[in-house]
Amino acid sequence: MKIDYPPYKITDKILNYVSDIMKKIGEANYFESLNRFPELRRKTRIRSIHSSLAIENNQLSLFQVEDVINGKLVIGEQKDIQEVKNAYKAYEQIDKLNPYSVEDLKEVHKILTFLIQEDAGKFRNHGEAVYDGDVQIFMAPPHKLVPGLMDNLFNWMNEVKDKINPLILSSIFHYEFVFIHPFSDGNGRTARLWQTAILSHWDKAFTYLPIESMIKKNQEEYYTAIQNCNNSGESTEFIEFMLKVIDEAVDDMTKIQITTQETTQETTQEKIIKLIKKNPSITQTQMAKALGLSRDGISYNIKKLKEEGKLERTRIY
Repeated sequence: MKIDYPPYKITDKILNYVSDIMKKIGEANYFESLNRFPELRRKTRIRSIHSSLAIENNQLSLFQVEDVINGKLVIGEQKDIQEVKNAYKAYEQIDKLNPYSVEDLKEVHKILTFLIQEDAGKFRNHGEAVYDGDVQIFMAPPHKLVPGLMDNLFNWMNEVKDKINPLILSSIFHYEFVFIHPFSDGNGRTARLWQTAILSHWDKAFTYLPIESMIKKNQEEYYTAIQNCNNSGESTEFIEFMLKVIDEAVDDMTKIQITTQETTQETTQEKIIKLIKKNPSITQTQMAKALGLSRDGISYNIKKLKEEGKLERTRIY
């Protein structure tokens, strides 16, 4: 089968963003600490879900989205509540997906639109257009072309996945997918989740990166980049936009993790002081067992407490 390559250009801006993102990911050990902070992973996932759905006019607040995911009763539109349940289930599948399988993508769409869309997981069988009021601003390719266009897109990705940096490849996919508009609904949600899937299978650091939150923050620019690429017939501007967003998301996540580490460190130190007050002769090994930490972790925090003058060794006569 002949593969049509998606048109785009590699600009200096794209190369600079890729270099900057990879440098930050390589230097920041903060991402590794996500394994130590399950609550942080959960909160960043909830932020991603809330932002991606809010882009599509889901009216639930961040706190309501968190409550839905935690199984609490939420007053709101049933469709909005179901979208949250579906999105959480779909994002939890990311590690199990093959991001280069069109069948896996259909399954994810089926999860995302469960009980919302009658043709969930199936390509559309009708025309689709985007309107600004009464003005048509985009006409999607005819539905008869969709299966072939999607096969071509995934065949292309499988051919170049070891040649094109995933930061660029995932951005090209995102634009091309939105352009094809293969489903009746849920295309934006699916595109954003799938870009995260491509990136997280390349580097686990991206699994919980709140890219969707940064897209929401730059929502007008997001749609403008898509529209400009539709007009120009190639995805360069959208790639540049997405790389800027990913770069901002890395910076945002780094700040969050530094804050979380500092807060956790402080809490641990408070617990150590309480243990010492309760039992002045307690050993570091006993502290480690009581707090579920390594002995090195206890030693580090005791050292910090001594440096800050909050703890000192005294000899009992």
